[in-house]
Amino acid sequence: MGHDVAMWFGWIEFDLLLGEVHSLKEKRAVVRPILAELRRRFEVSAAETSNQDLHRRAGLAAGLVATDAAQLVKVLDAVERLIAQRPEVELLSARRRMHSSEDQ
Repeated sequence: MGHDVAMWFGWIEFDLLLGEVHSLKEKRAVVRPILAELRRRFEVSAAETSNQDLHRRAGLAAGLVATDAAQLVKVLDAVERLIAQRPEVELLSARRRMHSSEDQ
């Protein structure tokens, strides 16, 4: 069963420093709207993936599937720009991965 088109999947992970956050409850109030905006604007899967127990740090990730690499890069770039522009968080690092269904 062959593929007519390669399927691409990619994800981007962020390490964020949160500003005036003093509890896990306050952290959720910052993180949840960011995840919701990523899902709504870019139709990605998004979740908090690390540092759940630290109230001033958050590890977020977003992922998606696309039919071509250029579309994948375009969306991941837009996701990264949105995170970088959020005034309530400082982007410490971002790393991304991309794979094709034809990768061995």
